[in-house]
Amino acid sequence: MSTTPKPLTEVEHIKTQSRLLRGTLAESLVDPVTGAIAPQDTALIKFHGSYQQDDRDVREERRQQKLEPDYSFMLRTRLPGGVATPAQWLALDALAREFANHTLRITTRQAFQLHGVIKDNLKPTIARINQALMDTLAACGDVNRNVMCNPNPVDSRVHETVYRWAVRISEHLLPRTRAYYEVWMGDEKVGGVEEEPIYGPTYLPRKFKAAVAVPPLNDVDVFAQDLGFIAILEGGELVGFNVSVGGGMGATHGDAATYPRLADVLGFIPPEKTLQVAEEVVKMHRDFGDRTSRKHARLKYVLEERGVPWFTAELEKRLGFTLGPARPFAFEHNGDRFGWTEGHDGKWHLTLHLDSGRVADRPGATHLTGLREIAHVHQGDFRLTGNQNLIIAGVPAAERARIDALVAKHGLDGFRTASPLRRNALACVALPTCGLAMAEAERYLPDFVQRVEARLVAHGLLDANLLLRITGCPNGCARPYLAEVALVGKAPGRYNLHLGGDARGQRLNHLYRENIDEAGILAALEPLFAQYARERKQGEGFGDFVVRAGHVPAAPAKAAPAA
Repeated sequence: MSTTPKPLTEVEHIKTQSRLLRGTLAESLVDPVTGAIAPQDTALIKFHGSYQQDDRDVREERRQQKLEPDYSFMLRTRLPGGVATPAQWLALDALAREFANHTLRITTRQAFQLHGVIKDNLKPTIARINQALMDTLAACGDVNRNVMCNPNPVDSRVHETVYRWAVRISEHLLPRTRAYYEVWMGDEKVGGVEEEPIYGPTYLPRKFKAAVAVPPLNDVDVFAQDLGFIAILEGGELVGFNVSVGGGMGATHGDAATYPRLADVLGFIPPEKTLQVAEEVVKMHRDFGDRTSRKHARLKYVLEERGVPWFTAELEKRLGFTLGPARPFAFEHNGDRFGWTEGHDGKWHLTLHLDSGRVADRPGATHLTGLREIAHVHQGDFRLTGNQNLIIAGVPAAERARIDALVAKHGLDGFRTASPLRRNALACVALPTCGLAMAEAERYLPDFVQRVEARLVAHGLLDANLLLRITGCPNGCARPYLAEVALVGKAPGRYNLHLGGDARGQRLNHLYRENIDEAGILAALEPLFAQYARERKQGEGFGDFVVRAGHVPAAPAKAAPAA
């Protein structure tokens, strides 16, 4: 057996030589010859919250014209828990119209994305995001990304406590380099030794995702995260968290060494240990993650290959204390609750559905304009959900009619008539801007939903609370491997069909048909819908049914410890 170390990935060398994420970004941004940045800087700009992209719809046409690709940049905010003020909404709305493609996008990590920002506009856009008391630091890259938190505002007392922990986790795990402020804010370099006490000079082997969940709602899909904190409440008060580690959705077609995995619950901690646990889990990823293959670099592979008992023991050794036994909890579902709900304090909260989280002005659905008008009069805040929807939160009872009128005026009330299938569906951006996309997702979702709805109507199933997710590649940005029905892009117009997730985010689905087109997908679903209509039990979800009926194997579910 060879003892020669495997070579590090190219990105590892780029990080090593980057001077703590500076690279040559400053020089790239002022290079007038190209709309792109230097190749090595495309890896580093991710840590600053941006991806370089180009419009793949026109790539070949431009190549034939001997033009470089139509480069632009996506910018993503760091917004722990997805809570934004009306002023912040208005700031992003203005940037979307001035510097981006006239749309906002709500991501599956409760953040905003701006698309189509050209290189010359990056610095002013990021500067104005910071002026609005947000930033883009660590929204992407090999670091802890936006920390998710249950957005439920109904019991704002406990939610406020839990949300504050999400913010503290996010702040604690931020990179300490001043590179972000030097490159984008024009800050002068401060003298002295600069270091990264948590990440070290080469940061993590791969991205890291964390979330806080508050049972009975799992709308952050906590078991899909590298690190999860499941709030344990007693008497309406937070007494601590169950800690889950080792989730992740990404995979690579044809590579058995890569796979989605659900996190394991390791034990219980009191709230005051939260930041220490978060830091040490991140450091374990830093120290044990695979730096020789980025496809195999997520923390989940450390858990799977070294074992949960080993990981727990190593974590406890680093912590200096033993985790308590995991405490009982129960998740009911991982979806959003649409329409108006009343909070404990008499204020109201309206959850709107947005197809794929895209906020745009279209004929009959002027969502961007409508939410701008709402932001001008709204007295509460906006809460982005992990399912790409939006909560207009904290509305006084006397203001409900005014908000409702604006919602109706701008076609934001589609949730009232949309099928459960449409309201629950998620899709990643995919084509034309994502460089990894193999097939359509966001642009395909509305048409595909319409075709599936027709089949559900034919079988009397339009009321079925079916969870559909579509991604343009197997990397899992829309968490497809937890869906009851998932399409994972394989090639233009072709997908792998996965079935059998559950409605609580606690069971992975399974590959059912490989590399099929739309006709093949609908043909595969048709007899299953017919059988489901005939044989479903009271309250039985489609994913539970296809497992019970033996159409896909019964994958182990992540469950709470017994009471």
